[in-house]
Amino acid sequence: MSSKVTTAAIVGCLFVGFLYLERVLPLRKKKAELLARLLLNLAVSALAFLIAGLLVRPGALATLNWSSQKSFGLVHVLSLPPAASFVVAFLLLDLSFYWWHVANHRIPFLWRFHNVHHFDPDLDVSTGFRFHFGEVFMSAAFRIIQVALIGVSMPAFAAYELVFQANTLFHHSNVRLPIRLERFLNKFLVTPRMHGIHHSQRRHETNSNYGVVFPWWDRLHRTLGLNVPQSEIIIGVPGYSQPEDNRIFNVLVAPFRPQRDYWPEQGKGGNVPSMKESGTLTTVTSITPANRTTLAE
Repeated sequence: MSSKVTTAAIVGCLFVGFLYLERVLPLRKKKAELLARLLLNLAVSALAFLIAGLLVRPGALATLNWSSQKSFGLVHVLSLPPAASFVVAFLLLDLSFYWWHVANHRIPFLWRFHNVHHFDPDLDVSTGFRFHFGEVFMSAAFRIIQVALIGVSMPAFAAYELVFQANTLFHHSNVRLPIRLERFLNKFLVTPRMHGIHHSQRRHETNSNYGVVFPWWDRLHRTLGLNVPQSEIIIGVPGYSQPEDNRIFNVLVAPFRPQRDYWPEQGKGGNVPSMKESGTLTTVTSITPANRTTLAE
């Protein structure tokens, strides 16, 4: 069985499992009707999967084969033992995804597309697949550069793809874990409470917790924020919080329309573009005083 099929099977089982656990052990109260959201998110995801299958994965694999043949990339330059090369490549893949996520928030043009992921009115496992096809299309160039510069091997690439997909579903899920267990897991994984803060309607909370697999990059880059109780979080983007915003046509065309003020009456601090986009990078606000580093219930 190919790694692609194995990954798809495991991810499919995890999706169903988390979907069930969300009904039994919900972390946050729902705002929208589940079935309508689920159908919408799966429709948006279908286009994203199509682009990923036709462009992103083939481009990454072609680059991987090229870099292996040419011994191109940082891992090849370091000439490490196989096990060390695997670990370094795995960590660099995750670190570079952290940077790509930050870029999707800081660069106005990229945020137009990533905003579709964020203005889902609830956060659950289906949100983990809800990415605009335009965002996925643009990620193809990132993946080619990422794989080439790292010089990742096929085993490391396949392993990271599986862990990446699995933990994306996990940290988007609306599953309530015992707080002690989640605090333990959060020492080495991005968890539902941590990522839930990232989907808050409060701008300074959205400007935190960009990690995908490991939470360490947020600590390193001072973008960690954990002490927000889940009961205080309202999911979504204030400027795109009307029911009609989450109809399939409006979701798909949202990036191509004039943009509203995403964060009305929340000021200009943080790193998400305002209504008037200048095309330049906005300022990142450090948000990690000591009291922000303990996961709240």
